[in-house]
Amino acid sequence: MIPEISFEFFPPQNIEATFRLHEAVQSLAPLGPRFVSVTYGAGGTTRALTRDAAHALHRTTGLRVAAHLTCVNASREETLEIARDYAKAGVTDIVALRGDAPKGADGFTPHPEGFASSVELIKALKAEGSFHLRVGAYPEQHPDAANAQADIDFLKAKFDAGADEAITQFFFEADTFLRFRDKCAKAGIDGMITPGILPVENWTAARRFAGLCGAHISDELALGFDAASRDGREELFALAHATELCDDLQSEGVERFHFYTLNRPELTRDICVALGVTPSLSLQDVA
Repeated sequence: MIPEISFEFFPPQNIEATFRLHEAVQSLAPLGPRFVSVTYGAGGTTRALTRDAAHALHRTTGLRVAAHLTCVNASREETLEIARDYAKAGVTDIVALRGDAPKGADGFTPHPEGFASSVELIKALKAEGSFHLRVGAYPEQHPDAANAQADIDFLKAKFDAGADEAITQFFFEADTFLRFRDKCAKAGIDGMITPGILPVENWTAARRFAGLCGAHISDELALGFDAASRDGREELFALAHATELCDDLQSEGVERFHFYTLNRPELTRDICVALGVTPSLSLQDVA
């Protein structure tokens, strides 16, 4: 079974990054993703950049584009106006998130006139009637959650509010996702839950990301990456690990993967090809 795939990019903040994003899209678009998403910086710092990148990708590639939208540092009306602008431009897929607090802040604080949570945002976007809504899910406890069950209860609230699909935070072991999927089913969640996969381009950075979001790293995996890094085999080890992770998930019925590309396409492309996803389109064909 060949899986369906999707990719996440982040908006460029300078000329060099613009070329990197362009190259990443050129490299991955021929794999025929079902959609691509564009992230939103902490505290809404890339709001305009996210809008511009999403509009440009939609206009120039023909790919289905999902723009991230958060509750941070904006009133309800400002947030909905951003969403309406996306719809006017033809971008009707939204990844609706609470969002990270601005750098230096102790935690998320709702705008006085803004949405207090992603559930409120989802309800408001659903009422607009224009959007296909994706949300975040956490197979390992979110740093702000009281416990793991609270994450599942909140995910159910997101689906009940109108979410169409959930994309998980990245994880490193198949059992992490499979246990989470089972708990979601037990809680009555029947919406689509797509695992998020992080191709490890840089082990040091990946460990830092994992620490920030609570993703568990086993001693075995850490030792493997440490040894591969010392021996100059980090990319090969990362390819083998991610491919095996996806294979294990596929054997348990998982049919879709969402890749966090970090705008570096090579490893993501190689993983997809290893899974049987072969390039079949050019950007001209997609458009």
